[in-house]
Amino acid sequence: MSRSAHPAGPRYADVLPEGHYSAPPADLNQLDQGVWARTVARTPEGAVTVGGLDVQQLAEEFGTPAYFLDEADFRARCRAWRDAFGADADVFYAGKAFLCRAVVRWLHEEGLNLDVCSLGELTTALAAGMPAERIAMHGNNKSSEEIHRAVEEGVGRIVLDSFQEIARVAHAAAALGKRQRVQIRVTVGVEAHTHEFIATAHEDQKFGLALAGGAGGAGGAGGAAGGPAAEAVRRVLQLDSLELVGIHSHIGSQIFDTSGFEVAAHRVVGLLRQVRDEHGVELPEIDLGGGLGIAYTPDDDPSEPQEIAKALRDIVTRECEGAGLTVPRLSVEPGRAIVGPTAFTLYEVGTVKPLDGLRTYVSVDGGMSDNIRTALYDAEYTVALASRASTAGPMLSRVVGKHCESGDIVVRDAFLPADLAPGDLLAVPATGAYCRSMANNYNHALRPPVVAVRDGAARVILRRETEEDLLRLDVG
Repeated sequence: MSRSAHPAGPRYADVLPEGHYSAPPADLNQLDQGVWARTVARTPEGAVTVGGLDVQQLAEEFGTPAYFLDEADFRARCRAWRDAFGADADVFYAGKAFLCRAVVRWLHEEGLNLDVCSLGELTTALAAGMPAERIAMHGNNKSSEEIHRAVEEGVGRIVLDSFQEIARVAHAAAALGKRQRVQIRVTVGVEAHTHEFIATAHEDQKFGLALAGGAGGAGGAGGAAGGPAAEAVRRVLQLDSLELVGIHSHIGSQIFDTSGFEVAAHRVVGLLRQVRDEHGVELPEIDLGGGLGIAYTPDDDPSEPQEIAKALRDIVTRECEGAGLTVPRLSVEPGRAIVGPTAFTLYEVGTVKPLDGLRTYVSVDGGMSDNIRTALYDAEYTVALASRASTAGPMLSRVVGKHCESGDIVVRDAFLPADLAPGDLLAVPATGAYCRSMANNYNHALRPPVVAVRDGAARVILRRETEEDLLRLDVG
Protein backbone atom coordinates (compact mmCIF):
# COMPACT_ATOMS: atom_id res chain seq x y z
CA MET A 1 0.00 0.00 0.00
CA SER A 2 1.29 3.40 -0.94
CA ARG A 3 1.85 5.75 2.01
CA SER A 4 3.47 8.62 0.10
CA ALA A 5 2.92 12.07 1.52
CA HIS A 6 0.11 14.16 0.12
CA PRO A 7 -1.61 17.28 1.45
CA ALA A 8 -4.84 15.32 1.77
CA GLY A 9 -3.17 12.76 4.01
CA PRO A 10 -1.02 9.63 3.83
CA ARG A 11 -3.79 7.49 2.33
CA TYR A 12 -4.83 9.86 -0.43
CA ALA A 13 -5.98 7.99 -3.54
CA ASP A 14 -4.88 4.60 -2.21
CA VAL A 15 -5.69 1.71 -4.48
CA LEU A 16 -5.94 -0.94 -1.82
CA PRO A 17 -4.88 -4.50 -2.62
CA GLU A 18 -7.47 -7.21 -3.16
CA GLY A 19 -8.36 -8.94 0.09
CA HIS A 20 -7.30 -6.14 2.45
CA TYR A 21 -10.82 -6.05 3.86
CA SER A 22 -12.80 -8.72 5.65
CA ALA A 23 -15.32 -10.86 3.83
CA PRO A 24 -18.85 -9.43 3.71
CA PRO A 25 -21.08 -10.45 6.61
CA ALA A 26 -23.58 -13.22 6.03
CA ASP A 27 -26.45 -10.84 6.82
CA LEU A 28 -26.08 -7.15 6.02
CA ASN A 29 -29.13 -6.38 8.15
CA GLN A 30 -27.71 -7.83 11.37
CA LEU A 31 -26.50 -5.37 14.00
CA ASP A 32 -23.53 -6.52 16.07
CA GLN A 33 -24.53 -5.75 19.66
CA GLY A 34 -20.90 -5.43 20.70
CA VAL A 35 -20.62 -2.27 18.58
CA TRP A 36 -24.02 -0.62 18.95
CA ALA A 37 -25.64 1.06 21.95
CA ARG A 38 -27.63 -1.34 24.10
CA THR A 39 -31.16 -0.27 23.13
CA VAL A 40 -30.42 -0.24 19.39
CA ALA A 41 -32.41 -2.85 17.47
CA ARG A 42 -33.96 -3.45 14.07
CA THR A 43 -37.74 -3.72 13.76
CA PRO A 44 -39.45 -6.54 11.84
CA GLU A 45 -40.08 -3.95 9.12
CA GLY A 46 -36.32 -3.35 8.89
CA ALA A 47 -35.73 0.11 10.35
CA VAL A 48 -33.21 0.68 13.14
CA THR A 49 -34.55 1.92 16.47
CA VAL A 50 -32.89 3.36 19.58
CA GLY A 51 -34.70 3.73 22.89
CA GLY A 52 -37.81 2.49 21.11
CA LEU A 53 -37.77 5.25 18.45
CA ASP A 54 -37.43 4.66 14.71
CA VAL A 55 -34.50 6.45 13.06
CA GLN A 56 -36.79 7.60 10.25
CA GLN A 57 -38.94 9.39 12.82
CA LEU A 58 -35.81 10.80 14.47
CA ALA A 59 -34.44 12.04 11.14
CA GLU A 60 -37.71 13.77 10.33
CA GLU A 61 -37.80 15.51 13.70
CA PHE A 62 -34.13 16.39 14.22
CA GLY A 63 -32.61 16.26 10.72
CA THR A 64 -29.32 14.76 9.61
CA PRO A 65 -26.49 14.52 10.28
CA ALA A 66 -27.16 14.11 13.99
CA TYR A 67 -25.74 12.22 16.94
CA PHE A 68 -28.22 10.06 18.85
CA LEU A 69 -27.14 9.15 22.38
CA ASP A 70 -28.69 6.25 24.28
CA GLU A 71 -29.14 7.78 27.74
CA ALA A 72 -30.04 4.47 29.42
CA ASP A 73 -26.86 2.90 28.06
CA PHE A 74 -24.74 5.86 29.19
CA ARG A 75 -26.12 5.67 32.72
CA ALA A 76 -25.71 1.90 32.85
CA ARG A 77 -22.05 2.19 31.87
CA CYS A 78 -21.50 4.84 34.55
CA ARG A 79 -22.95 2.48 37.15
CA ALA A 80 -20.89 -0.45 35.85
CA TRP A 81 -17.64 1.50 36.27
CA ARG A 82 -18.69 2.88 39.65
CA ASP A 83 -19.69 -0.53 40.98
CA ALA A 84 -16.64 -2.30 39.54
CA PHE A 85 -14.20 -0.07 41.43
CA GLY A 86 -16.30 0.36 44.55
CA ALA A 87 -16.36 2.92 47.31
CA ASP A 88 -12.63 2.77 48.04
CA ALA A 89 -11.66 4.01 44.55
CA ASP A 90 -12.51 7.00 42.35
CA VAL A 91 -13.85 6.94 38.80
CA PHE A 92 -13.37 10.23 36.96
CA TYR A 93 -15.23 10.58 33.65
CA ALA A 94 -12.85 12.18 31.14
CA GLY A 95 -14.88 15.15 29.94
CA LYS A 96 -12.81 15.62 26.79
CA ALA A 97 -14.57 12.60 25.27
CA PHE A 98 -17.92 14.43 25.25
CA LEU A 99 -19.28 17.00 27.65
CA CYS A 100 -22.44 19.03 28.02
CA ARG A 101 -24.59 20.02 30.96
CA ALA A 102 -26.95 17.06 30.61
CA VAL A 103 -24.01 14.63 30.70
CA VAL A 104 -22.61 16.36 33.80
CA ARG A 105 -25.97 15.93 35.55
CA TRP A 106 -26.06 12.22 34.62
CA LEU A 107 -22.55 11.76 35.98
CA HIS A 108 -23.48 13.49 39.22
CA GLU A 109 -26.63 11.41 39.62
CA GLU A 110 -24.78 8.15 38.90
CA GLY A 111 -22.01 8.90 41.41
CA LEU A 112 -19.05 9.55 39.09
CA ASN A 113 -16.45 12.29 39.36
CA LEU A 114 -15.31 14.45 36.45
CA ASP A 115 -11.98 15.23 34.83
CA VAL A 116 -11.74 18.55 32.95
CA CYS A 117 -8.86 20.12 31.05
CA SER A 118 -9.97 23.62 30.10
CA LEU A 119 -11.83 26.61 31.47
CA GLY A 120 -14.74 25.80 29.17
CA GLU A 121 -15.04 22.26 30.51
CA LEU A 122 -14.76 23.52 34.10
CA THR A 123 -17.41 26.18 33.50
CA THR A 124 -19.76 23.59 31.98
CA ALA A 125 -19.24 21.24 34.91
CA LEU A 126 -19.91 23.91 37.51
CA ALA A 127 -22.90 25.31 35.63
CA ALA A 128 -24.49 21.85 35.62
CA GLY A 129 -24.04 21.45 39.37
CA MET A 130 -21.09 19.08 39.66
CA PRO A 131 -19.59 19.66 43.14
CA ALA A 132 -16.16 21.24 42.71
CA GLU A 133 -14.54 18.76 45.09
CA ARG A 134 -15.45 15.97 42.64
CA ILE A 135 -13.62 17.67 39.74
CA ALA A 136 -10.00 17.12 38.71
CA MET A 137 -8.25 19.69 36.52
CA HIS A 138 -5.79 18.51 33.85
CA GLY A 139 -3.82 20.26 31.12
CA ASN A 140 -0.22 20.71 30.04
CA ASN A 141 -0.42 24.51 29.84
CA LYS A 142 -3.10 25.76 32.20
CA SER A 143 -3.55 29.50 31.99
CA SER A 144 -3.38 31.73 35.05
CA GLU A 145 -7.13 32.29 34.66
CA GLU A 146 -7.83 28.55 34.58
CA ILE A 147 -5.67 27.91 37.63
CA HIS A 148 -7.19 30.79 39.60
CA ARG A 149 -10.73 29.66 38.78
CA ALA A 150 -10.00 26.04 39.68
CA VAL A 151 -8.46 26.97 43.03
CA GLU A 152 -11.13 29.57 43.79
CA GLU A 153 -13.94 27.08 43.09
CA GLY A 154 -12.25 24.42 45.21
CA VAL A 155 -11.66 21.63 42.68
CA GLY A 156 -10.68 18.39 44.33
CA ARG A 157 -7.39 17.95 42.49
CA ILE A 158 -5.18 19.87 40.12
CA VAL A 159 -2.83 17.60 38.17
CA LEU A 160 0.53 19.39 37.92
CA ASP A 161 2.28 19.05 34.57
CA SER A 162 5.46 21.15 34.84
CA PHE A 163 7.76 22.96 37.24
CA GLN A 164 6.26 26.30 36.18
CA GLU A 165 2.80 25.03 37.01
CA ILE A 166 3.87 24.09 40.53
CA ALA A 167 4.77 27.73 41.12
CA ARG A 168 1.62 29.06 39.45
CA VAL A 169 -0.77 26.86 41.41
CA ALA A 170 1.07 27.51 44.67
CA HIS A 171 0.92 31.26 44.06
CA ALA A 172 -2.80 31.18 43.22
CA ALA A 173 -3.61 29.08 46.29
CA ALA A 174 -1.57 31.33 48.58
CA ALA A 175 -3.22 34.45 47.17
CA LEU A 176 -6.66 32.93 47.80
CA GLY A 177 -5.73 31.71 51.25
CA LYS A 178 -6.26 28.07 50.33
CA ARG A 179 -4.32 24.80 50.43
CA GLN A 180 -4.84 23.12 47.07
CA ARG A 181 -4.79 19.34 46.69
CA VAL A 182 -2.55 18.33 43.77
CA GLN A 183 -1.21 15.29 41.96
CA ILE A 184 1.94 15.19 39.81
CA ARG A 185 1.61 13.76 36.31
CA VAL A 186 4.56 11.58 35.40
CA THR A 187 5.66 10.00 32.14
CA VAL A 188 6.72 6.45 32.84
CA GLY A 189 8.33 5.45 29.54
CA VAL A 190 5.42 3.23 28.51
CA GLU A 191 3.11 3.72 25.57
CA ALA A 192 0.25 1.26 25.28
CA HIS A 193 -1.69 0.55 22.10
CA THR A 194 -4.43 -2.06 21.89
CA HIS A 195 -2.86 -5.47 22.47
CA GLU A 196 0.79 -4.50 22.87
CA PHE A 197 2.98 -2.06 24.75
CA ILE A 198 6.41 -0.75 24.03
CA ALA A 199 8.69 0.57 26.77
CA THR A 200 10.93 3.09 25.04
CA ALA A 201 11.82 6.77 25.35
CA HIS A 202 8.26 8.08 25.45
CA GLU A 203 9.32 10.93 27.68
CA ASP A 204 9.54 12.80 24.36
CA GLN A 205 6.04 14.27 24.64
CA LYS A 206 4.36 17.38 25.93
CA PHE A 207 2.65 15.81 28.95
CA GLY A 208 4.01 15.23 32.42
CA LEU A 209 7.37 15.02 34.13
CA ALA A 210 9.69 12.13 33.36
CA LEU A 211 10.55 9.55 35.97
CA ALA A 212 13.88 8.95 34.28
CA GLY A 213 16.94 10.83 35.44
CA GLY A 214 18.42 10.89 31.93
CA ALA A 215 17.29 10.62 28.32
CA GLY A 216 15.96 7.40 26.97
CA GLY A 217 15.39 5.40 30.13
CA ALA A 218 12.60 4.90 32.60
CA GLY A 219 14.65 4.60 35.73
CA GLY A 220 15.27 0.89 35.54
CA ALA A 221 13.40 -1.53 37.75
CA GLY A 222 11.81 0.88 40.11
CA GLY A 223 12.44 4.22 39.31
CA ALA A 224 13.08 7.73 39.35
CA ALA A 225 16.21 8.61 41.25
CA GLY A 226 17.18 12.14 40.33
CA GLY A 227 14.50 12.51 37.65
CA PRO A 228 12.22 15.51 37.05
CA ALA A 229 9.28 13.78 38.73
CA ALA A 230 11.25 13.29 41.94
CA GLU A 231 12.33 16.94 41.85
CA ALA A 232 8.70 17.98 41.37
CA VAL A 233 7.74 16.01 44.47
CA ARG A 234 10.49 17.74 46.47
CA ARG A 235 9.32 21.20 45.37
CA VAL A 236 5.64 20.55 46.09
CA LEU A 237 6.34 19.16 49.56
CA GLN A 238 8.14 22.40 50.45
CA LEU A 239 5.13 24.59 49.63
CA ASP A 240 2.57 25.24 52.36
CA SER A 241 -0.17 26.19 49.89
CA LEU A 242 -0.05 22.78 48.14
CA GLU A 243 -1.03 19.35 49.46
CA LEU A 244 0.50 16.54 47.44
CA VAL A 245 -2.01 13.67 47.45
CA GLY A 246 -0.70 11.40 44.72
CA ILE A 247 0.91 10.54 41.41
CA HIS A 248 -0.84 10.48 38.05
CA SER A 249 0.10 8.40 35.00
CA HIS A 250 -1.50 8.00 31.57
CA ILE A 251 -0.05 5.58 29.02
CA GLY A 252 -2.18 5.78 25.89
CA SER A 253 -5.56 5.36 24.28
CA GLN A 254 -7.81 2.57 22.98
CA ILE A 255 -6.07 0.01 25.22
CA PHE A 256 -7.42 -3.54 25.25
CA ASP A 257 -5.26 -5.22 27.88
CA THR A 258 -3.57 -4.23 31.12
CA SER A 259 0.04 -5.18 30.38
CA GLY A 260 1.09 -1.58 29.91
CA PHE A 261 -0.61 -0.60 33.17
CA GLU A 262 1.45 -3.23 34.97
CA VAL A 263 4.71 -1.66 33.83
CA ALA A 264 3.40 1.85 34.56
CA ALA A 265 2.24 0.90 38.05
CA HIS A 266 5.61 -0.72 38.79
CA ARG A 267 7.40 2.51 37.94
CA VAL A 268 4.93 4.80 39.70
CA VAL A 269 5.13 2.69 42.85
CA GLY A 270 8.90 2.99 42.59
CA LEU A 271 8.46 6.77 42.86
CA LEU A 272 6.07 6.37 45.81
CA ARG A 273 8.69 4.27 47.58
CA GLN A 274 11.33 6.88 46.87
CA VAL A 275 9.07 9.61 48.30
CA ARG A 276 8.58 7.58 51.46
CA ASP A 277 12.29 6.82 51.84
CA GLU A 278 13.49 10.38 51.16
CA HIS A 279 10.70 12.47 52.68
CA GLY A 280 8.98 10.15 55.15
CA VAL A 281 5.63 10.58 53.35
CA GLU A 282 3.37 7.87 51.95
CA LEU A 283 1.19 9.47 49.28
CA PRO A 284 -2.42 8.29 49.56
CA GLU A 285 -3.46 8.22 45.87
CA ILE A 286 -2.40 6.75 42.55
CA ASP A 287 -4.23 7.61 39.30
CA LEU A 288 -3.59 5.31 36.34
CA GLY A 289 -5.49 7.49 33.87
CA GLY A 290 -7.80 6.27 31.16
CA GLY A 291 -7.45 5.12 27.58
CA LEU A 292 -9.51 1.94 27.90
CA GLY A 293 -10.69 0.75 24.50
CA ILE A 294 -14.12 0.19 22.99
CA ALA A 295 -15.42 -1.81 20.04
CA TYR A 296 -15.50 0.27 16.89
CA THR A 297 -15.81 -2.83 14.70
CA PRO A 298 -16.85 -6.45 15.44
CA ASP A 299 -13.15 -7.39 15.51
CA ASP A 300 -12.55 -5.30 18.66
CA ASP A 301 -12.88 -7.11 21.98
CA PRO A 302 -12.76 -4.73 24.96
CA SER A 303 -12.80 -5.96 28.55
CA GLU A 304 -15.69 -5.36 30.91
CA PRO A 305 -15.26 -2.83 33.77
CA GLN A 306 -15.22 -5.61 36.37
CA GLU A 307 -12.29 -7.31 34.62
CA ILE A 308 -10.39 -4.04 34.30
CA ALA A 309 -11.02 -3.09 37.93
CA LYS A 310 -9.82 -6.45 39.23
CA ALA A 311 -6.71 -6.40 37.04
CA LEU A 312 -5.72 -2.85 38.04
CA ARG A 313 -6.39 -3.50 41.73
CA ASP A 314 -4.30 -6.67 41.62
CA ILE A 315 -1.45 -4.88 39.85
CA VAL A 316 -1.34 -1.95 42.30
CA THR A 317 -1.72 -4.20 45.35
CA ARG A 318 1.05 -6.53 44.20
CA GLU A 319 3.44 -3.67 43.44
CA CYS A 320 2.77 -1.89 46.74
CA GLU A 321 3.17 -5.06 48.77
CA GLY A 322 6.48 -5.69 47.03
CA ALA A 323 7.62 -2.16 47.91
CA GLY A 324 6.39 -2.33 51.49
CA LEU A 325 3.83 0.44 50.94
CA THR A 326 0.26 0.86 52.09
CA VAL A 327 -1.96 0.37 49.05
CA PRO A 328 -3.08 3.87 47.96
CA ARG A 329 -6.54 4.86 46.81
CA LEU A 330 -6.85 4.07 43.10
CA SER A 331 -8.32 6.41 40.49
CA VAL A 332 -9.13 5.80 36.82
CA GLU A 333 -10.43 8.09 34.08
CA PRO A 334 -12.67 6.33 31.53
CA GLY A 335 -14.22 8.67 28.98
CA ARG A 336 -14.42 6.91 25.64
CA ALA A 337 -15.18 3.63 27.47
CA ILE A 338 -18.36 5.17 28.88
CA VAL A 339 -19.74 7.46 26.19
CA GLY A 340 -18.16 6.02 23.03
CA PRO A 341 -20.48 3.03 22.52
CA THR A 342 -23.63 4.90 23.58
CA ALA A 343 -24.12 7.03 20.46
CA PHE A 344 -24.31 6.71 16.70
CA THR A 345 -24.31 9.28 13.92
CA LEU A 346 -27.19 9.26 11.46
CA TYR A 347 -26.60 10.45 7.90
CA GLU A 348 -28.63 10.71 4.71
CA VAL A 349 -27.16 9.32 1.50
CA GLY A 350 -26.74 11.95 -1.21
CA THR A 351 -24.89 10.26 -4.08
CA VAL A 352 -23.83 6.71 -4.91
CA LYS A 353 -20.89 6.54 -7.31
CA PRO A 354 -19.55 3.12 -8.42
CA LEU A 355 -15.91 2.88 -9.56
CA ASP A 356 -15.50 -0.20 -11.73
CA GLY A 357 -13.18 -2.77 -10.24
CA LEU A 358 -12.59 -0.79 -7.03
CA ARG A 359 -15.52 0.14 -4.80
CA THR A 360 -18.59 2.35 -4.62
CA TYR A 361 -18.30 5.81 -3.12
CA VAL A 362 -21.30 6.66 -0.95
CA SER A 363 -21.53 10.36 -0.10
CA VAL A 364 -23.45 11.46 2.97
CA ASP A 365 -24.53 14.84 4.28
CA GLY A 366 -21.82 15.08 6.95
CA GLY A 367 -18.18 14.06 7.02
CA MET A 368 -14.97 15.28 8.58
CA SER A 369 -16.76 18.20 10.22
CA ASP A 370 -18.70 15.81 12.48
CA ASN A 371 -16.17 12.94 12.59
CA ILE A 372 -12.57 13.93 11.88
CA ARG A 373 -11.13 10.80 13.51
CA THR A 374 -10.93 8.77 10.29
CA ALA A 375 -9.00 11.52 8.50
CA LEU A 376 -6.89 12.35 11.56
CA TYR A 377 -6.10 8.90 12.98
CA ASP A 378 -7.06 6.42 10.23
CA ALA A 379 -9.78 5.38 12.69
CA GLU A 380 -11.96 2.44 11.69
CA TYR A 381 -15.75 2.40 11.91
CA THR A 382 -18.57 0.21 10.70
CA VAL A 383 -21.82 1.37 9.13
CA ALA A 384 -25.32 0.03 8.50
CA LEU A 385 -28.28 0.89 6.31
CA ALA A 386 -30.64 2.12 9.01
CA SER A 387 -33.88 3.23 7.35
CA ARG A 388 -34.84 -0.18 5.94
CA ALA A 389 -33.73 -3.76 5.53
CA SER A 390 -32.41 -5.04 2.21
CA THR A 391 -32.12 -8.40 0.50
CA ALA A 392 -29.61 -7.07 -2.06
CA GLY A 393 -26.10 -8.47 -2.23
CA PRO A 394 -23.07 -6.81 -0.63
CA MET A 395 -21.37 -3.84 -2.27
CA LEU A 396 -17.86 -2.83 -1.19
CA SER A 397 -18.29 0.81 -0.25
CA ARG A 398 -16.41 3.81 1.04
CA VAL A 399 -18.61 6.24 2.98
CA VAL A 400 -17.37 9.77 2.40
CA GLY A 401 -18.44 13.24 3.42
CA LYS A 402 -19.43 16.33 1.47
CA HIS A 403 -16.37 18.44 2.25
CA CYS A 404 -13.84 19.74 -0.24
CA GLU A 405 -11.12 17.23 0.73
CA SER A 406 -10.19 13.87 -0.79
CA GLY A 407 -9.39 12.70 2.73
CA ASP A 408 -12.94 13.39 3.89
CA ILE A 409 -13.75 9.77 4.73
CA VAL A 410 -16.19 8.52 7.37
CA VAL A 411 -15.87 4.74 6.90
CA ARG A 412 -12.95 3.62 4.77
CA ASP A 413 -14.23 0.21 3.75
CA ALA A 414 -17.59 -1.38 4.46
CA PHE A 415 -20.12 -3.64 2.79
CA LEU A 416 -23.49 -2.03 2.14
CA PRO A 417 -26.48 -3.39 0.19
CA ALA A 418 -26.11 -3.03 -3.58
CA ASP A 419 -29.54 -1.35 -3.82
CA LEU A 420 -28.42 1.60 -1.68
CA ALA A 421 -29.93 4.81 -3.05
CA PRO A 422 -30.03 8.55 -2.38
CA GLY A 423 -32.34 9.30 0.53
CA ASP A 424 -31.44 6.16 2.47
CA LEU A 425 -30.27 6.64 6.05
CA LEU A 426 -26.92 5.29 7.21
CA ALA A 427 -25.91 4.91 10.86
CA VAL A 428 -22.30 4.82 12.08
CA PRO A 429 -22.03 3.38 15.62
CA ALA A 430 -19.55 4.11 18.41
CA THR A 431 -19.37 7.85 17.72
CA GLY A 432 -20.15 9.04 21.24
CA ALA A 433 -16.54 9.88 22.08
CA TYR A 434 -14.57 12.71 20.48
CA CYS A 435 -16.77 13.09 17.38
CA ARG A 436 -18.90 15.96 18.71
CA SER A 437 -16.01 17.17 20.89
CA MET A 438 -13.77 17.53 17.84
CA ALA A 439 -16.51 18.69 15.47
CA ASN A 440 -15.65 21.75 13.42
CA ASN A 441 -17.01 24.28 10.95
CA TYR A 442 -14.87 23.34 7.95
CA ASN A 443 -16.54 24.68 4.78
CA HIS A 444 -18.74 26.59 7.24
CA ALA A 445 -20.60 23.39 8.06
CA LEU A 446 -23.07 23.60 10.92
CA ARG A 447 -22.19 21.26 13.79
CA PRO A 448 -24.88 18.61 14.31
CA PRO A 449 -27.10 18.29 17.35
CA VAL A 450 -26.77 15.67 20.07
CA VAL A 451 -30.11 14.07 20.84
CA ALA A 452 -30.60 11.97 23.97
CA VAL A 453 -33.04 9.09 23.55
CA ARG A 454 -34.58 7.14 26.42
CA ASP A 455 -37.73 5.06 26.92
CA GLY A 456 -39.47 6.24 23.77
CA ALA A 457 -38.67 9.93 24.23
CA ALA A 458 -36.02 12.09 22.56
CA ARG A 459 -34.72 15.50 23.48
CA VAL A 460 -31.96 17.76 22.21
CA ILE A 461 -29.11 18.20 24.72
CA LEU A 462 -26.88 20.14 22.29
CA ARG A 463 -28.77 21.91 19.54
CA ARG A 464 -27.75 22.07 15.91
CA GLU A 465 -25.79 25.17 14.98
CA THR A 466 -27.54 27.65 12.74
CA GLU A 467 -26.45 30.14 10.10
CA GLU A 468 -27.12 32.82 12.69
CA ASP A 469 -24.61 31.18 15.02
CA LEU A 470 -21.92 31.39 12.33
CA LEU A 471 -22.68 34.99 11.45
CA ARG A 472 -22.84 36.06 15.09
CA LEU A 473 -19.10 35.38 15.39
CA ASP A 474 -18.33 37.18 12.14
CA VAL A 475 -18.05 40.84 13.12
CA GLY A 476 -17.81 41.95 9.51
